Amino acid sequence: MNEAVQLSAEQAALLEQLPSLVETANKGLYSANNTWMLVATAMVFIMHLGFSTLEAGLVREKNVVNILFKNAMIVCIGILTYYIMGFNLMYPGFDSEGGNEFIGFSGFFLNPGDDPGFGYNGGNYTYWTDFIFQAMFAATAATIVSGAVAERIKVGSFLVFATLLVMVCYPITGSWKWGYGWLHDMGFYDFAGSTLVHACGGAAALVMALLVGVRQGKYTPEGIKPIFGHSMPLAAIGVFMLWFGWYGFNGGSVLSANPDLVSFVFTTTSLAAAAGAIGAFVSSSILFKSLDVSMVLNGMLAGLVGITAGADVIAPHFAVIVGLIAGAIIPFSVVFLTD
Repeated sequence: MNEAVQLSAEQAALLEQLPSLVETANKGLYSANNTWMLVATAMVFIMHLGFSTLEAGLVREKNVVNILFKNAMIVCIGILTYYIMGFNLMYPGFDSEGGNEFIGFSGFFLNPGDDPGFGYNGGNYTYWTDFIFQAMFAATAATIVSGAVAERIKVGSFLVFATLLVMVCYPITGSWKWGYGWLHDMGFYDFAGSTLVHACGGAAALVMALLVGVRQGKYTPEGIKPIFGHSMPLAAIGVFMLWFGWYGFNGGSVLSANPDLVSFVFTTTSLAAAAGAIGAFVSSSILFKSLDVSMVLNGMLAGLVGITAGADVIAPHFAVIVGLIAGAIIPFSVVFLTD
């Protein structure tokens, strides 16, 4: 025989409070998520200082001011152009079931809607946090090009190129996955931007390098003349700043303060970077029969770039393998591109 459940007055009062308690918990989670993403945004911003320092160290002293000027302008141009149209070009609101979406556009400037705060994106973070976090990624794509054409392009020409890259090219290719375009519909996976950010910037860098050619004095009748950077300490500081910023780059891409996933991403990111340094150290020692700290530093960056696409799903031991392979490729790439 079923008996009616009798609630005490205390239990009934608690039941009445349940909706408000759930809302309070959700807002607490919302605050934690939003705070972590803003911290991650600041860490990605610091990466621009890392790029500036790295590139300044790897160019000749006479070109340091030129490279710093370009890097200072890149982050400013990146944020403003992403604000003007890049954000709406990258997230146009494709129908993820439609297929074959190559380009979309949802208007100029920001459009936060009626509730850019708790009512945005299921109460995970604000509209403004979404924009500024993504804007830092956009500026990073252009920064990659700066180092590739160091010492052989005028500032004005580079700034025009950087503006077009961040305003148009990067947002369109980024929308193909993160904006639910055709790559997303095909099942393509890129967690934090190995392809959408770094390969995009890398492809642009390769094209620019081919267009502007090699640095003057690189190739002589006597053979290839190495052009060494003027300050390896600056370069090393830059790389470690980038490694630090990468925790925000990858960790922030979790898009929440989920402790399990953020800590896992930190772990795979660290393992890949460390293994990348080892891979570059071993392969450069075999190839050049000498110790080259620049190869080790670039090996760290290679490991970081390599793991970025799957930092949230690749097991730690596989993260080590990814880093080793990415780092080992660096010395061979230098030889291939030099020859």
